[in-house]
Amino acid sequence: MTSKRDNFGSRFAVIMAMAGSAVGLGNIWRFPYMVGQHGGAAFIIVYIVCCLVVSLPIFFSEAIIGKAGRADTYGAIEKLAPGSKLKNVSYLAILASFVILSFYSVVGGWSFDYLLRACFGGFNGRSLDEAKEIFTGISASPVENISCMLVFLGLTALIVVAGVEKGIGRFSKYSIPVLFLMVVLIAVESLTLPGAQKGVEYLLKPDFSKLDGPAIAAALGQSFFSLSLGVGTVLTYSSYMKEEHSVLFTGGWTAFFDTVFALVAGIAIMPAVFAAGIEPSAGPSLVFETLPVIFSKMGIVLPIIFFLAILIAALSSSISMLEVVVAWLVDQKHLSRSKATLLVFLCAALLGASCAVAPRVFSACDLLSSNVLMMIGALTFAVVVGWKMPREQVLGFVKYRTIYRLIRYAAPLMIIAIAISNLL
Repeated sequence: MTSKRDNFGSRFAVIMAMAGSAVGLGNIWRFPYMVGQHGGAAFIIVYIVCCLVVSLPIFFSEAIIGKAGRADTYGAIEKLAPGSKLKNVSYLAILASFVILSFYSVVGGWSFDYLLRACFGGFNGRSLDEAKEIFTGISASPVENISCMLVFLGLTALIVVAGVEKGIGRFSKYSIPVLFLMVVLIAVESLTLPGAQKGVEYLLKPDFSKLDGPAIAAALGQSFFSLSLGVGTVLTYSSYMKEEHSVLFTGGWTAFFDTVFALVAGIAIMPAVFAAGIEPSAGPSLVFETLPVIFSKMGIVLPIIFFLAILIAALSSSISMLEVVVAWLVDQKHLSRSKATLLVFLCAALLGASCAVAPRVFSACDLLSSNVLMMIGALTFAVVVGWKMPREQVLGFVKYRTIYRLIRYAAPLMIIAIAISNLL
């Protein structure tokens, strides 16, 4: 089975695929917004500590299961924890990937819609109120919403059906560096705006008085969600790693790129927001409601670059979600990759269409996956590695006993803490 399983062509492709799975709309807006609300640089310090102590050990747990099991989420746990019922719990992680893929495709459809509008100058001369009306109109149009969702989901499927190396690996190793360069370009342009300094201070000026319990919980949760933990994406991608690819090396660089991207994205967005006199606490909706107008005033090209970056970021996340389900169908149900991809596309299109026309369904899918399914999945992975696998086998992957203890003791406790804080 090991010799027949697909693999990424290079270590760089592995890291870019992992980083691409982590990078998404949340990094482009949610991270900078949370940094500003919870103490600026002080929040970043806590976030980095949370990544090192909690989220990276959970990342390592998933990666170890994937690389050691060399199978899909269910098959890998069945192999590494024989006789355990935890393999059945792994279905919830697979379900989480499917649910997230479905409602995330709606957001991806918005990014495709806005990219087309930017290409044809649809935001030139628009006021902020008119830009909000555009988003309201898209949201209220079932035909436009569903059509763009299907295009986005179709692009995702085309990448996945091409295979691990020729599809996911090739897309990731080229698109993620381009994505980073585009965000850097936007950041440079954004920093030239009058009043941009206030946006930088909003992100980087430490205010330790805001580091209360909710702020620490927010940093912990952000570090968890930022690395796409608990849904089997890290596990599935790790099952395609070559023998010589290090779990420690891959995890460390993935976390590094993910954090750097989030910071650069913040520098790209927040100075423009402050320069325009917009209240940043308005939240993620500003990506579609007001930022198009801000960037359109900086030239014709910049809005196109911005929404192309949004589209690439969304695609890099969605392909990892689709691959989790496809890998399960290929390994466990023995479908061909093309048939598995088509089946998931059709099912996700149905749920995605429901999310597109019914905001309550969209919200329910978001809450179910984020607050329940992801937590159960992450806890399952940590328990398998920390309590079911032989210690020496785990140490063969992570080398250091401190990391093993974090996986065994700290990670499960922190996952439970995150789950409780999300439900309060």
